[in-house]
Amino acid sequence: MLIASQKRKENIAEYLLYMWQVEDIIRAFGLDIDRIQENIIDRVPDLDEDTRKAMREWYESLIDMMRREEVVQGGHLQINRNTVGDLADLSKRLLADGRYQDYTRAFYDALPVIVDLRSRSGENPAGEVETCFNALYATLLMRMKGQEISAATADALAKITRMTALLAAYYKKDEAGELFGKDDEETE
Repeated sequence: MLIASQKRKENIAEYLLYMWQVEDIIRAFGLDIDRIQENIIDRVPDLDEDTRKAMREWYESLIDMMRREEVVQGGHLQINRNTVGDLADLSKRLLADGRYQDYTRAFYDALPVIVDLRSRSGENPAGEVETCFNALYATLLMRMKGQEISAATADALAKITRMTALLAAYYKKDEAGELFGKDDEETE
Protein backbone atom coordinates (compact mmCIF):
# COMPACT_ATOMS: atom_id res chain seq x y z
CA MET A 1 0.00 0.00 0.00
CA LEU A 2 2.69 2.48 1.00
CA ILE A 3 5.04 1.46 -1.80
CA ALA A 4 2.20 1.26 -4.34
CA SER A 5 1.02 4.75 -3.46
CA GLN A 6 4.52 6.17 -3.78
CA LYS A 7 5.23 4.39 -7.07
CA ARG A 8 1.85 5.46 -8.49
CA LYS A 9 2.80 9.10 -7.94
CA GLU A 10 6.37 8.80 -9.20
CA ASN A 11 6.50 6.21 -11.99
CA ILE A 12 3.48 4.45 -13.47
CA ALA A 13 5.65 1.72 -15.04
CA GLU A 14 7.20 0.79 -11.70
CA TYR A 15 3.75 0.96 -10.11
CA LEU A 16 2.28 -1.46 -12.63
CA LEU A 17 5.13 -3.96 -12.23
CA TYR A 18 4.85 -3.66 -8.45
CA MET A 19 1.10 -4.30 -8.53
CA TRP A 20 1.61 -7.38 -10.70
CA GLN A 21 4.11 -8.57 -8.11
CA VAL A 22 1.59 -7.92 -5.31
CA GLU A 23 -0.98 -10.02 -7.20
CA ASP A 24 1.53 -12.88 -7.37
CA ILE A 25 2.46 -12.50 -3.69
CA ILE A 26 -1.20 -12.67 -2.71
CA ARG A 27 -1.52 -15.86 -4.80
CA ALA A 28 1.63 -17.30 -3.21
CA PHE A 29 0.00 -16.89 0.21
CA GLY A 30 -3.18 -18.57 -1.02
CA LEU A 31 -5.21 -15.35 -0.67
CA ASP A 32 -4.90 -15.85 3.10
CA ILE A 33 -4.91 -12.46 4.81
CA ASP A 34 -3.57 -13.90 8.07
CA ARG A 35 -0.50 -15.31 6.29
CA ILE A 36 0.00 -11.96 4.53
CA GLN A 37 -0.33 -10.19 7.90
CA GLU A 38 2.27 -12.47 9.47
CA ASN A 39 4.75 -12.59 6.60
CA ILE A 40 4.47 -9.11 5.11
CA ILE A 41 2.62 -6.52 7.17
CA ASP A 42 4.00 -7.50 10.57
CA ARG A 43 7.54 -7.55 9.19
CA VAL A 44 7.51 -3.90 8.12
CA PRO A 45 9.44 -2.07 10.83
CA ASP A 46 8.29 1.07 12.61
CA LEU A 47 4.64 1.04 11.51
CA ASP A 48 1.99 2.47 13.78
CA GLU A 49 -1.18 0.47 14.36
CA ASP A 50 -3.31 2.66 12.08
CA THR A 51 -0.92 2.08 9.18
CA ARG A 52 -0.82 -1.68 9.86
CA LYS A 53 -4.62 -1.72 9.89
CA ALA A 54 -4.76 0.26 6.62
CA MET A 55 -2.28 -2.15 4.99
CA ARG A 56 -4.34 -5.14 6.06
CA GLU A 57 -7.49 -3.53 4.67
CA TRP A 58 -5.67 -2.79 1.40
CA TYR A 59 -4.58 -6.41 1.03
CA GLU A 60 -8.08 -7.58 1.99
CA SER A 61 -9.61 -5.37 -0.70
CA LEU A 62 -7.18 -6.73 -3.30
CA ILE A 63 -7.99 -10.30 -2.25
CA ASP A 64 -11.69 -9.54 -2.54
CA MET A 65 -11.23 -8.01 -6.00
CA MET A 66 -9.14 -10.98 -7.14
CA ARG A 67 -11.90 -13.35 -6.10
CA ARG A 68 -14.71 -11.28 -7.63
CA GLU A 69 -12.77 -10.76 -10.88
CA GLU A 70 -11.73 -14.42 -10.98
CA VAL A 71 -8.00 -13.78 -11.21
CA VAL A 72 -7.13 -16.07 -8.32
CA GLN A 73 -5.06 -18.45 -10.48
CA GLY A 74 -3.66 -15.90 -12.93
CA GLY A 75 -4.32 -12.74 -14.84
CA HIS A 76 -4.53 -9.19 -13.58
CA LEU A 77 -7.00 -7.10 -11.67
CA GLN A 78 -9.17 -4.71 -13.68
CA ILE A 79 -7.47 -1.72 -12.02
CA ASN A 80 -4.16 -2.94 -13.42
CA ARG A 81 -5.62 -3.74 -16.83
CA ASN A 82 -7.04 -0.22 -16.88
CA THR A 83 -3.55 1.17 -16.24
CA VAL A 84 -2.18 -0.86 -19.16
CA GLY A 85 -5.03 0.45 -21.31
CA ASP A 86 -4.31 4.04 -20.28
CA LEU A 87 -0.65 3.58 -21.18
CA ALA A 88 -1.55 2.00 -24.54
CA ASP A 89 -3.88 4.93 -25.31
CA LEU A 90 -1.18 7.41 -24.41
CA SER A 91 1.31 5.54 -26.58
CA LYS A 92 -1.03 5.88 -29.57
CA ARG A 93 -1.50 9.59 -28.93
CA LEU A 94 2.25 10.14 -28.63
CA LEU A 95 2.91 8.24 -31.86
CA ALA A 96 0.27 10.28 -33.68
CA ASP A 97 1.72 13.60 -32.53
CA GLY A 98 4.85 14.80 -34.31
CA ARG A 99 6.07 16.65 -31.21
CA TYR A 100 7.13 13.44 -29.46
CA GLN A 101 9.81 12.14 -31.79
CA ASP A 102 11.89 10.79 -28.91
CA TYR A 103 9.06 8.44 -27.98
CA THR A 104 8.39 7.55 -31.61
CA ARG A 105 12.08 6.63 -32.09
CA ALA A 106 12.13 4.57 -28.90
CA PHE A 107 8.89 2.80 -29.87
CA TYR A 108 10.09 1.90 -33.37
CA ASP A 109 13.47 0.85 -31.98
CA ALA A 110 11.66 -1.58 -29.64
CA LEU A 111 9.06 -2.67 -32.21
CA PRO A 112 11.03 -5.62 -33.70
CA VAL A 113 11.45 -7.00 -30.18
CA ILE A 114 7.75 -6.47 -29.45
CA VAL A 115 6.74 -8.18 -32.71
CA ASP A 116 9.01 -11.13 -31.93
CA LEU A 117 7.59 -11.48 -28.41
CA ARG A 118 4.02 -11.21 -29.66
CA SER A 119 4.66 -13.89 -32.30
CA ARG A 120 5.63 -16.29 -29.51
CA SER A 121 2.69 -15.55 -27.24
CA GLY A 122 0.04 -17.77 -28.80
CA GLU A 123 -3.33 -17.13 -30.36
CA ASN A 124 -4.28 -13.97 -28.46
CA PRO A 125 -1.17 -11.85 -28.17
CA ALA A 126 -1.25 -8.79 -25.95
CA GLY A 127 -0.94 -5.30 -27.39
CA GLU A 128 2.42 -3.64 -27.83
CA VAL A 129 2.50 -1.85 -24.48
CA GLU A 130 1.29 -4.86 -22.49
CA THR A 131 3.82 -7.05 -24.29
CA CYS A 132 6.57 -4.71 -23.08
CA PHE A 133 5.35 -4.95 -19.49
CA ASN A 134 5.04 -8.73 -19.75
CA ALA A 135 8.68 -8.88 -20.86
CA LEU A 136 9.83 -6.56 -18.08
CA TYR A 137 7.91 -8.55 -15.48
CA ALA A 138 9.25 -11.87 -16.75
CA THR A 139 12.77 -10.45 -16.51
CA LEU A 140 12.11 -9.25 -12.97
CA LEU A 141 11.02 -12.76 -12.01
CA MET A 142 14.06 -14.28 -13.69
CA ARG A 143 16.38 -11.96 -11.79
CA MET A 144 14.63 -12.73 -8.50
CA LYS A 145 15.22 -16.44 -9.18
CA GLY A 146 18.87 -15.78 -9.99
CA GLN A 147 18.48 -16.89 -13.59
CA GLU A 148 20.95 -15.64 -16.14
CA ILE A 149 19.85 -13.27 -18.89
CA SER A 150 21.60 -13.55 -22.24
CA ALA A 151 23.27 -10.57 -23.91
CA ALA A 152 20.69 -10.62 -26.71
CA THR A 153 17.84 -10.58 -24.18
CA ALA A 154 19.51 -7.78 -22.24
CA ASP A 155 19.82 -5.73 -25.45
CA ALA A 156 16.16 -6.34 -26.31
CA LEU A 157 15.12 -5.40 -22.79
CA ALA A 158 17.15 -2.20 -22.95
CA LYS A 159 15.04 -1.13 -25.94
CA ILE A 160 11.81 -1.96 -24.16
CA THR A 161 13.01 -0.23 -21.00
CA ARG A 162 13.83 2.98 -22.90
CA MET A 163 10.40 2.98 -24.48
CA THR A 164 8.50 2.29 -21.26
CA ALA A 165 10.58 4.82 -19.31
CA LEU A 166 9.67 7.53 -21.81
CA LEU A 167 6.05 6.42 -21.78
CA ALA A 168 5.99 6.60 -17.97
CA ALA A 169 7.53 10.08 -18.00
CA TYR A 170 4.98 11.27 -20.53
CA TYR A 171 2.20 9.66 -18.50
CA LYS A 172 3.22 11.71 -15.48
CA LYS A 173 3.22 14.88 -17.58
CA ASP A 174 -0.14 13.96 -19.09
CA GLU A 175 -1.67 13.42 -15.65
CA ALA A 176 -0.38 16.85 -14.62
CA GLY A 177 -1.99 18.38 -17.72
CA GLU A 178 1.40 19.31 -19.16
CA LEU A 179 1.41 17.11 -22.24
CA PHE A 180 -1.57 17.81 -24.44
CA GLY A 181 -3.42 21.09 -24.21
CA LYS A 182 -7.18 21.57 -24.41
CA ASP A 183 -6.89 22.46 -28.10
CA ASP A 184 -5.14 19.11 -28.73
CA GLU A 185 -7.87 17.14 -26.97
CA GLU A 186 -10.67 18.92 -28.82
CA THR A 187 -9.21 17.95 -32.19
CA GLU A 188 -8.68 14.29 -31.28
